[in-house]
Amino acid sequence: MKTRIKTLAILAATTALLTAPGCNAKKEAPVTDSAQTVEAQAADQAAAEKKDEVALDRLTRDEFNRAALRLNLPIFWMHEDTPNKTVRPEILTTLNFYPTSDTFVWKDKDGKFTPAFMDAYNQLVTILADPAQGRTLDANEAQRLKNVASELDQAAVTVIRTDFSSADDNEKAFVKAMLKVGTLIDALYAQQIGLDLALTKIPENDVLSRSMARRNWGIKALSPQMSKVQNASALAGDVRIPVGVYPDTLQSDPNFCQTLAEAPNAQHLLTPFTVVIQEGEKLKAIPYNEYYKTDMKAISDALKEAAKVLESNANETALRTYLTAAAESFLTNDWEPANEAWAAMNSHNSKWYVRVAPDETYWEPCSRKAGFHQTFARINPDALQWQEKITPIQQEMEERIATLAGEPYKARQVSFHLPDFIDIISNSGDDRDPFGATIGQSLPNWGPVANEGRGRTVAMSNLYTDPDSLNDRKTLASSLFTEKDIVLINDAVGPGLLGTIIHEATHNLGPAHEYKVNDKVDDDIFGGGLATMAEEFKAQSGALWFLKMFVEKGIISQEIAEKSYADSVYWIFGQISRGLTDADGHIQPYPQLAAIQLGMMLEDGAVTFDPEALAANGKDKGAFIINMEKMPACVERIMSEITKIKATGDKDALVKLQTKHIDGTAIPFSLISERMLRVPKTSFVYSINFEK
Repeated sequence: MKTRIKTLAILAATTALLTAPGCNAKKEAPVTDSAQTVEAQAADQAAAEKKDEVALDRLTRDEFNRAALRLNLPIFWMHEDTPNKTVRPEILTTLNFYPTSDTFVWKDKDGKFTPAFMDAYNQLVTILADPAQGRTLDANEAQRLKNVASELDQAAVTVIRTDFSSADDNEKAFVKAMLKVGTLIDALYAQQIGLDLALTKIPENDVLSRSMARRNWGIKALSPQMSKVQNASALAGDVRIPVGVYPDTLQSDPNFCQTLAEAPNAQHLLTPFTVVIQEGEKLKAIPYNEYYKTDMKAISDALKEAAKVLESNANETALRTYLTAAAESFLTNDWEPANEAWAAMNSHNSKWYVRVAPDETYWEPCSRKAGFHQTFARINPDALQWQEKITPIQQEMEERIATLAGEPYKARQVSFHLPDFIDIISNSGDDRDPFGATIGQSLPNWGPVANEGRGRTVAMSNLYTDPDSLNDRKTLASSLFTEKDIVLINDAVGPGLLGTIIHEATHNLGPAHEYKVNDKVDDDIFGGGLATMAEEFKAQSGALWFLKMFVEKGIISQEIAEKSYADSVYWIFGQISRGLTDADGHIQPYPQLAAIQLGMMLEDGAVTFDPEALAANGKDKGAFIINMEKMPACVERIMSEITKIKATGDKDALVKLQTKHIDGTAIPFSLISERMLRVPKTSFVYSINFEK
């Protein structure tokens, strides 16, 4: 069934630019009877090269990368310990998942810049200074383009670059096969979220808007600074692009999610692996494999190709089994066989981490439909030591939560996989966020594997560890904490990773998504967005609450625990700065739970705000102070409240917490946002190198 275009046609607005003859191309000296000397020709060549070198110093690294994003070009100027004013081929890398990733040839076989790059560089200079690129536009359109440029500029483009230049041919073939799957997943997710429709409406020569739509997975501005600015859309006028999993006409009603939830066949309509369509006056749910039949068949075939590449590798039997099972699930829409095969994988039987499926629901307004994604990563062996420490106590962790939650919740027998550390190679579909990235995940969300605690949990260990991210963290933290506490924030890797590990483990403990009260799961009790917030609230509170237990068990030191408390407070500030609701007024789960946590910490004195205190940067007046002595008791109160709410299905109590801390005046929201938004938000891009 086909209600809209079923292909992702991301047309490159820069194609003509990049294939046109280069205006900086060197001209051969004409042959004359005067027989110009070899020395003179060499001098002319050297002068031309010198001219090019001077021409390439017009943009700083930051300006170059911002302009490349504006122009939708798949190139990135990498970090240098000693900054250089001139861009050079050796410090550029090609980015994946851009419209011209495979066609923009910016260096030749000798490693020198091509004429196409020289033309592109001139366009980079132009578009940074003039979003309209010299076109005469009416005032409204000119302002819209300026706003779109501002939205793009809110991103601190940060590359995740993986080098396979020394890999053998078989490994390279597998990576390329998985990148092909990722591209197909992108196309399918684009249909779900409505990007495919949006791109048919954006003019091909409007490169700024096309770049914004590609990055944001839609036409809306999503940065905290621009999300509520008028006339900042990738499409001119008051245009609405509906998501592709519900009827267009239904979505014109802002309360359509409630309408669906109250429909007689709501349980059928709101299942996660279906698309809702309208037939006359009736709403009907169509399974993914029927609605997206052609696309899912293509993904299935690509997964089979990837599995075939591994046939000769005896060490990757578990991965091959999963890829084969996933290929079948894309044909049947029965995801349990793939989940079982996936759960059987671990850091001992495969060096890769692959998850390709429909999973999370945050992306759509009702938070009910599973979005297609692919996580492709390598296992980082450092996780093994944590698994050895935590595995023996996971049942005790469950029992402690059950005691805290109280009746009617009863402790379950749990046996979940503790977090694997993974180094991300690429994220596709719902995994590739416009700003930031998922740093931990527990899957699946439904079915026997989830209900029986046999899912997999991962912590992404190579995110936010690059020099640019670490510098930004230091700058922002120094504006909010006093000199006393800033030392606790300096370690950006260990404490944060510990928090992620416990957060994801906590998803497998206590009353989770599939736990029922009066035969209703949390989505039915709280509603999609609020249910998501409640579950993430529980997990993030667990990341704090279990620290005391870990110290008692000798798993971590008190020093590490205090650094992890401080890291979580810094995380709270970052989430609050994103905005508590999106542009349409929908719940932003993480910012809202962060605000509730901070509100409760301020109530208990675990965190205080002194308007007269000087921040660690020596410039900002007004700073937060952490009281470590009060933190454990405060965290226990927070964890107790949310587990009891989930155990009893007490929606009113959760809404009361929302109202008290989100609508109250105790938290200086504006101050937090102003300081945390002083540097652009991280936006990850991906680069895979195969050449030596």
